[in-house]
Amino acid sequence: QDKHTKMTEFWLISAPGEKTCQQTWEKLHAATTKNNNLSTNSKFNIPDLKVGTLDVLVGLSDELAKLDAFVESVVKKVAQYMADVLEDSKDKVQENLLANGGKVLTIISLKLRNHLKNILVLSSLDTVPFIFIFKGVNQIDNDLKARASAYNNLKGNLQNLERKNAGSLLTRSLADIVKKEDFVLDSEYLVTLLVIVPKLNYNDWVKQYETLAEMVVPRSSNVLFEDQDSYLCNVTLFRKAVDDFKHKAREYKFMVRDFQYNEEEMKADKEEMNRLSTDKKKQFGPLVRWLKVNFSEAFIAWIHVKALRVFVESVLRYGLPVNFQAMLLQPNKKTMKKLREVLYDLYKHLDSSAAAIIDATVDIPGLNLSQQEYYPYVYYKIDCNLLEFK
Repeated sequence: QDKHTKMTEFWLISAPGEKTCQQTWEKLHAATTKNNNLSTNSKFNIPDLKVGTLDVLVGLSDELAKLDAFVESVVKKVAQYMADVLEDSKDKVQENLLANGGKVLTIISLKLRNHLKNILVLSSLDTVPFIFIFKGVNQIDNDLKARASAYNNLKGNLQNLERKNAGSLLTRSLADIVKKEDFVLDSEYLVTLLVIVPKLNYNDWVKQYETLAEMVVPRSSNVLFEDQDSYLCNVTLFRKAVDDFKHKAREYKFMVRDFQYNEEEMKADKEEMNRLSTDKKKQFGPLVRWLKVNFSEAFIAWIHVKALRVFVESVLRYGLPVNFQAMLLQPNKKTMKKLREVLYDLYKHLDSSAAAIIDATVDIPGLNLSQQEYYPYVYYKIDCNLLEFK
C-alpha cells in the first residue's frame, strides 16, 4: 500500500461482546474491510482485571487520563530529541521510531500482550500499577533531561568554536589563518597589527597605510588572507604610534583587529576543538541507542495506559460482567470520514444502553462531551505523529 495513504494514527476502540467477543470482532472486521478497505485492524486483547466499585472506576478514569497525557508527552519528547540528535530527515526518524509504520499494529499487539501479562494479570483494578508506570516513565523523562543537557552542552560548545573559525574576517578567529612569520615578535619597540581592509578600499590602503601615523615600517604590509568582502593585511609600526594609527585607519574604513599572536593559546584552542569533536562522536552512538530503547519503553507504557483506559471505560459504559472486545484500527487517510460513519452505524444502538447503565449523577470523564470527542463506542486515539514538523 502507498505509504502516504497510511495514517500515523491508530484508533483503539471497544464494543460489547455479542454472543461471543469473536463475533464482535468479525462484524467490525467485515464492515471495515468489505468496501474499500477503510482500515487495517487487529484484535487488542486486554487481560481480565478484577473490577472494584463504580466510584473506584470513576477515580481511575480520571487518574488514567492524567497519566495518559504525561506519558504521551514523554514519548514525544524522546522522539523529538532523537530527531534533533540524528539531524536527519524527519521522515527517516519517524519511520525508525515506529518500526516502519506498517508493522506498528503487530508490534503494539505483541509487545503489549507480553508486557500486560507480566504486569497486570495478577492485578485487580484497585492496585493497577499506576505508580509502576509513572515511576518508569518519570525516570525516562529525568534521564532524558540529564543526557540531553550534557550532549547539548557539548554540541553548543563545539558549535561556538566552529562559529569562531568561520564567518567574516571582522569576527572570526584568525588563529588558523596567520603564521609566525607574519609578525614581528619579541621586539621592544615594534609591533605588528592585523587590519581588515574592504576590497573596495584596497587601493586606498596600499597608498595610505605608510602615512596613517608616524613610524610605520615602509612596505611592511602583505595580504595574508581574503574572504568575499575583505582582505586581512598585516602592518608593522612602532608601539607608541598604535593609537594614532588605529584612529586614522578607522576614518578610511580600515578595521584594526584586536589580536595578540600567542602560540600556546592557539594550540590550546585547536586541542579543545579536537577534544569536543571526539567527545561528541563518542557520545553519539550510546545516546542514540539509549533513545531507541527508552522510546520503546515509553511507547509500551503509553499503550499500557491506553489499554487500561479502554478497560475502565468499557466497564463503565457496558457494565458487568466484563464482556467487550477491544480492537486497534489503523485508518486509511482518504476514507476516515467513511470509517467514522461505518462505526457509527455499527454501534449507534449502544447509546441508549450506555445511558441506562450509568447513573446520570455520576460524572464519567469518558462521557463528558465538553472534554473530548464522544462516540457511542469507547474510543481513544493513539497519535503516532511524534515529531513537530517545524
